[in-house]
Amino acid sequence: MAIHRFVPSVYYNTIGSHPPVLHIASGDTVQTTTVDAHGRDANGEVVAQRPNPQTGPFAIEGAEPGDTLAVRFDRLRPSRRRGWTRTSLAPNVVDPAFVPNLAQDDALAWWDVDLDAWTATLVEPETRLGRLSLPLAPFHGCFGVAPPIGQAIATSTSSTHGGNMDYRGFREGVTVYLPVAVPGALFFLGDGHAVQGDGEISGTGVEISFDVEFTVRLIKGKTIGWPRAEDDACLMAVGNARPLDQALQHATTEMARWLEEDYGLDLLSTALLLSQCVRYDVGNVYDPAYTVVCRVEKRWLPIAI
Repeated sequence: MAIHRFVPSVYYNTIGSHPPVLHIASGDTVQTTTVDAHGRDANGEVVAQRPNPQTGPFAIEGAEPGDTLAVRFDRLRPSRRRGWTRTSLAPNVVDPAFVPNLAQDDALAWWDVDLDAWTATLVEPETRLGRLSLPLAPFHGCFGVAPPIGQAIATSTSSTHGGNMDYRGFREGVTVYLPVAVPGALFFLGDGHAVQGDGEISGTGVEISFDVEFTVRLIKGKTIGWPRAEDDACLMAVGNARPLDQALQHATTEMARWLEEDYGLDLLSTALLLSQCVRYDVGNVYDPAYTVVCRVEKRWLPIAI
């Protein structure tokens, strides 16, 4: 197991089979940086093209199609004081008749991100909210592995490989699981958010550059269909699609498979458990594919097999 300190010099706006920037082994840790959704670095300088430029890809030795890549987010920290958001709700999250009431420009709001106070405080524009101050909850909005058959999928959307899911549960301490579709897996990450509500309903969280530390683990011969994640309390299965009900179907199916494969539950047991204990979280509902997360608390589960 090794620790790699990597300074990116190239960024990608698609997740695909791009040349790896670094080869690492299962069990290795990477310390690196990401730029914000508009390509601004820790100094506020634009160094990459929008949207959601990605650091990577990182090739994992021995990863082959049909394996699973586990990535633990060890440390996620905003790397500058100034973050931004859009100032209008997205047209697709309100009734059509209400859309003319929305702002029609691309104005931004600016936030002071204070790691010592652990807050993001609204600085401008002036509104009736005053200096609204929110606790930080950093997470990566976009990350994933290269998809199959040579695809390069835009970082504005998501699919089985991961991508732009904008789920605020992908925070520090969470382990995410991604289906390996190409040799080396080719892991990308970016689109740091200091804080965000469910759905990314304005098209942004508080967008900001990040200092990142993550650790990879390769699970040989373990095949999954959609991204998964877990923390100490919960299992989380992800579905990415549009319409929203299809994303929910993918997430529920992936959870059912997970409970069968790793916890030995048959469909009767799964139905009885999930129908009473499941929780659904909404990730991105702004971009071309929506994200739904099917979540169940581990305290209700038998010991994994």
